[in-house]
Amino acid sequence: MSFGSGIPSVGVDALSPEDFLLDVREADEWAAGHAEGALHIPMSDFVARFGELTEKASDGARINVICRSGGRSAQVTAYLLQQGLDAVNVDGGMQVWEAAGRPVVDGNGAPGAVI
Repeated sequence: MSFGSGIPSVGVDALSPEDFLLDVREADEWAAGHAEGALHIPMSDFVARFGELTEKASDGARINVICRSGGRSAQVTAYLLQQGLDAVNVDGGMQVWEAAGRPVVDGNGAPGAVI
């Protein structure tokens, strides 16, 4: 785990299928391809939909925040940390997720692609 820019982060290779994953990309990015089982709340809607996250995340479970490359997810991670939640930014985002051979599905559950 690294702490560049004061934001804790985790590599894709350290995540297991049981880890809670929050995808903060926009709807078109999500529809093209996302990690199966992730919760989708776009960064642009995040503050308004924050309650959805607290309902879905298990008490005390670490929230692994992901976007396309790591910039937006770092901002959301910082916000979650300010709210007192255990959150980390996923290094490299969905680009690294896909490059590592992790499964990516589209909005219909078929194989997807990161855009």
